[in-house]
Amino acid sequence: MRGIKQHIVLFWLMLCVINYATAQQKNNLSLAKDHLVLLIDLRSPKSQLDSIFKAAGISMAKADMVLRGDYTAMKKDGWNVVKLQDNLIQFDLSLKNLSTNLPASPLQITTQLNKSGDARPGYPADVLYGVNNFSRVSVHELPSGLTRFFVPGNLNARRVLLSGSFNEWSTGKGVMIRTDSGWITDLKLDPGIYAYKFIINGGWTVDVNNRIMQDDGVGNTNSIYYRYNYKFKLPGYASANRVSVAGNFNNWAINQIPLRRTFNGWEAPLYLHDGIYAYRFMVDGEWITDPQNPVTNKDANGAARSVLSLGEVVNFKLDGFKNASKVCVAGTFNNWKPDDIYMQKTATGWAFPYTLAAGNYQYKFIVDGRWMTDPTNPHLANLDGQSNSSVSVKPNHTFTLKGFNRAKTVRLAGNFNDWDEGGYTLAHTGDTWTISIRLKPGKCLYKFIVDGEWVLDNTNKQWEQNEFNTGNSVVWIE
Repeated sequence: MRGIKQHIVLFWLMLCVINYATAQQKNNLSLAKDHLVLLIDLRSPKSQLDSIFKAAGISMAKADMVLRGDYTAMKKDGWNVVKLQDNLIQFDLSLKNLSTNLPASPLQITTQLNKSGDARPGYPADVLYGVNNFSRVSVHELPSGLTRFFVPGNLNARRVLLSGSFNEWSTGKGVMIRTDSGWITDLKLDPGIYAYKFIINGGWTVDVNNRIMQDDGVGNTNSIYYRYNYKFKLPGYASANRVSVAGNFNNWAINQIPLRRTFNGWEAPLYLHDGIYAYRFMVDGEWITDPQNPVTNKDANGAARSVLSLGEVVNFKLDGFKNASKVCVAGTFNNWKPDDIYMQKTATGWAFPYTLAAGNYQYKFIVDGRWMTDPTNPHLANLDGQSNSSVSVKPNHTFTLKGFNRAKTVRLAGNFNDWDEGGYTLAHTGDTWTISIRLKPGKCLYKFIVDGEWVLDNTNKQWEQNEFNTGNSVVWIE
């Protein structure tokens, strides 16, 4: 009976494989070679744990049981239990007796149990992809690289402003210019998702020509615009009637992203978040890989699919350990899955290049099952009481502290990490301590922690008083 159950679970998993590049939760299911792996964060709400147990086909397991250390139901179904770190437990189930051919590499399966994103009222969370939809184009890109917003008509209006997530919803900035056909203003926007509204004679209104709207989190509605950064292209196929593209970024939905016919073939511009994606084109009902992209892999059924990597390549490297049989790297970029990213043996040790989106990440190496920080990386960060190595992709600010040559450790904390005293560890060179990290636009409050003592930035004259009357250093990120 258990064998039949495992076949059903595996079939369900193969149908539901979705590899989200920006997944944040630690609760996940994955197929890793000959094992089904279930990773559980014990701090998750009980309802989420019960949902993922149900998804894994473990109907007898309950959150209450697992939280008090009772794994009887799991073990009865053949699951092994491994405690990885505090609050993080891995269950794995051997599939060696199944006749199903498993993929050679792990496939992440997410149930999106805590899909909250980074959104706050009026500021949309980032998305994997986005395509604009206008009844009449009111926002478009100029050859100069600026983005033009247009309000048609309203020529009798005294004042029209543009307000949105790009200018902190200002009611003073974003003044639009009157033209003979309406009002315009031009902005410099990075690729991404933006919420906005127009203010006409003091009255707030959505863009009536924009079909994409979103609840702002407090009961109001905003218009949504995607600043594009990528274009799918398929040359030829002049006789085709319909061409579309689909991938793991849109859950392989066939008709969501149609390509339009061009002089040389077909194309579809869109916003695509940095990450690693599998995709195919569908031409008149038939799947094909991208003929211009030589990078491919195979899905669970052995069918080829093209692979696209957007972002920056981080070269993870660990010298020594030449006698190790298995070395992996895990971190916040892959939900700390220990058997996901296998490093390759080199002449000096182990290495693996991995494409990551802009941001701050924590990681560790796993050498034959033993977790360790990167011995050559002076930058550490704290997560749930654990000290991990830290790396920033496309950092946009460098923090510097002068002096304190006798200090053993200097850390950085601020409103960007909820003032966690574990902070980010700075590197020491000469009489200077430094670290470069990626910060969100806006006002950043921070302090350094020198051997446990909080100090202001002695290289920055900007500061403001806090509730402790000790002050915080201030920096603005554009």
